[in-house]
Amino acid sequence: MLKNDDAVYTRGSIQGTMLKTGFAMLAGTLAMSGYNIADTYFVGQLGKSPLAAMGFTFPVIMLIGCLFRGLASGVMTTAAQALGSGRKNKATRLVTSGILLIFLVSIVLALLGMASSEWIFEQFGATGETLELVKGYMNIWYFGCATASLSMTGNDLLIAAGDSKVASGMMIVGMFINVIFDPIFIFGFGPVPAMGIRGAALATIGSQLVATVVVLYVLYKRHGLLRFERIPWRQLKSSWKLVIRFAVPASLGMLMMPIGSTIITRITAAFGDTAVAATAAAGRLEMVAFIFPMALGIPLLSMVGQNYGARLYDRIRACRRFAMRFAFLFLLGMAVIYFFAAPVLVRFFSPDQDVQQIMTLCMYIIPWGFGMIEIHRYSGFFFTGCGKPAVAAWLNALRIIGLMIPLSLLALYLHSLVALFAARLAADVLAGGIGYLLARHMVNHLPADGVAPQQSAAQMKPGRQLVNRLQVAATDQAELDSESDTQ
Repeated sequence: MLKNDDAVYTRGSIQGTMLKTGFAMLAGTLAMSGYNIADTYFVGQLGKSPLAAMGFTFPVIMLIGCLFRGLASGVMTTAAQALGSGRKNKATRLVTSGILLIFLVSIVLALLGMASSEWIFEQFGATGETLELVKGYMNIWYFGCATASLSMTGNDLLIAAGDSKVASGMMIVGMFINVIFDPIFIFGFGPVPAMGIRGAALATIGSQLVATVVVLYVLYKRHGLLRFERIPWRQLKSSWKLVIRFAVPASLGMLMMPIGSTIITRITAAFGDTAVAATAAAGRLEMVAFIFPMALGIPLLSMVGQNYGARLYDRIRACRRFAMRFAFLFLLGMAVIYFFAAPVLVRFFSPDQDVQQIMTLCMYIIPWGFGMIEIHRYSGFFFTGCGKPAVAAWLNALRIIGLMIPLSLLALYLHSLVALFAARLAADVLAGGIGYLLARHMVNHLPADGVAPQQSAAQMKPGRQLVNRLQVAATDQAELDSESDTQ
């Protein structure tokens, strides 16, 4: 293999690279939630109806977000594999084609969304003034689908190219711009009229537009991963097929989360409004524990993809061992903290003693599965990065549909909150254990470094191994020469 300056994850210390990138993404991970926090705070100043209208928008935004996140995952994974294998021209073609695909999909979704906005939110139960507020917000938000999808994809691609500091920085900049724009557009300032809830949507679009322009410029100027030129239809179709092969399973797997959350909330509602309020508050507290493991996991897919493309399988094996061990031990420590600090922590979320009691019970049980949840999530990254995105989707389906929902229904039958929380713990531990075993088996059965994954060195005679390595080297060099001729 020739030295590849673009494949930054294929060299250096696995542990050092992951920790350095994870710390770089930590601030960006925190900023990701800043949009919703700012919008919710400022819209809350308008009164109960606008805040209720915001609540109706979340399921639709979440579903569309899963689709865009899946498409971004498809572009990022395929581009990372191409960069790892030294095929810069192919990576550029995949990135350019993928961004065009996401832009076209966003336009289609925007048109469909605006045409069906009233009907969809009527089905959710929005009526009267609240329905009008929802339509006002979403019709602007739909218009900004392109900025939302492209800023997210651009950040993912910067991470795939090893530029995590810029990606994290743009997340923070975008969040701060949104915080500045929110009061201006919501309440009005100088020549800008007060637009209420519609101003919140406009502020989000404006901040995302700035982020989109910057990240696309960096991809184009610094990394050369974006071209503004005509792509032949044959190449465009081939790139789209490859991206979609990864994007569809990724989107379906991500959709499991909101679907599962909706069903579990309905089951929890059978125990009363207090139980719903307590578990929702516990969920917000739960997310704090995952901030750093999530930041560590953001570049994981790119790292696996680049090393898989470079056929550096020993690095993938080392990456799996370190990432899963770190996540498990870190979150085990958080579980211990939550167990002993729960009675104190819950007081910051509600003054109601019944809510505090249920929250404390929840925090005594569920955190012991945090480490296995992250191992389950990381397992999906390893399968996707190694060209098996369907397995990652099946792992998500197993946790939600195969384990969590049936076990929660059993708890509902027993009418026991303790059993409901134990059901979540059991589902997390079982799904994490299965993901761990499958990912370890898959990674450990990858061939020796430099050997094509379809043909393990253990299955070849010594003479055939030499022929295979020569063929691999010749193929790599031929592709590199061909791509350099077209650049």
